[in-house]
Amino acid sequence: MAQSAVLPGTASAYAYTELGDGRAQNAALAEECALAISYNDLNQAVMMVSPHHLEDFAVGFSLGNALVTSIDDIYDIQLRGLASSREARLEVSSRCFWAIKQQRRQLAGNSGCGLCGVDALEQALPVLNALPGAPLPPLAHLQGLRERISEQQQLARHSGALHAALFIDAQGEIRLCREDIGRHNALDKLIGAIARERIDTYAGFALVTSRCSLELLHKAVRAGLATLVSLSAPTALTVEWARRHRLNLIHLPHHSTPRVYSPAPVTEESL
Repeated sequence: MAQSAVLPGTASAYAYTELGDGRAQNAALAEECALAISYNDLNQAVMMVSPHHLEDFAVGFSLGNALVTSIDDIYDIQLRGLASSREARLEVSSRCFWAIKQQRRQLAGNSGCGLCGVDALEQALPVLNALPGAPLPPLAHLQGLRERISEQQQLARHSGALHAALFIDAQGEIRLCREDIGRHNALDKLIGAIARERIDTYAGFALVTSRCSLELLHKAVRAGLATLVSLSAPTALTVEWARRHRLNLIHLPHHSTPRVYSPAPVTEESL
């Protein structure tokens, strides 16, 4: 294994050969670690994550999965461990801890698709409070956004294999970017960063570089994000839930105008 200087969150360069060509070359690879999350010393989940912005992830995971209702319910976060085995120990309010114990379930996290550890339909399709609704972002804030996103994805440019979630503010500027091997984790990190910095999200929007599935909508609605933009098309169920919960949902295709799926378009049939 060859060694070289790399960005935090990516592993040292690994040697490889191309099939049919015996010459050794180097490539940086994305890192991942197992992160155990506990609340008041009660183990709750083990997630496979990229080992950077772990405090943001711990906060966003807690908010996005309705384990706490506000960042003010989190009194302290302690990160422990190195390399591939780490811990995030959260101290939370007595009210939230009681609720966590009532709904406690062991989650087996992974970086692929699926609702990790969900064992009940009520958890897969939860009751969510509808958002108050917000204006759609200006078209100008979405034009050329794909190119601007690639400039922000420093880890992905270096190693690949990473999703990203970004927050674009009311002026159309990229305010935050969080990357992870898991698309859910990237959005959790973004939600955590927004909460920790106490950013007003009403006039801005979040963007995910992955496909937009129902689990991401759950997290966005719980976090109070008014608008969610995805680079891949949403699923039909995600569109239905976005309209029901007054979340603006926009798909940003490669070579065409942004497509607004929620709110539903006004047609002659709906008049």
